Amino acid sequence: MTNNIDIDKIIENATMIVCGYAFSKLDDGNIRIISIEPPFHASIIQPNGEILETSMDDIEIEIVNDYWKRNKKFMEDGIYA
Repeated sequence: MTNNIDIDKIIENATMIVCGYAFSKLDDGNIRIISIEPPFHASIIQPNGEILETSMDDIEIEIVNDYWKRNKKFMEDGIYA
């Protein structure tokens, strides 16, 4: 179970937060997306949006992919890095 300390750490280490989702760049270039509100679903995607792993349902995946497509330029430009 995720507790407040875990969520605080996720938020602190996030490169970008959009609508309750923390986006973080991984060392391999992929992006980890974690919902910071219950039920704490997560995904790992490639920079092109291809899903590698997820615990999200199809609707949540579509929502998160839309957030990624509209905001990825901020992570790529290093504005939040």
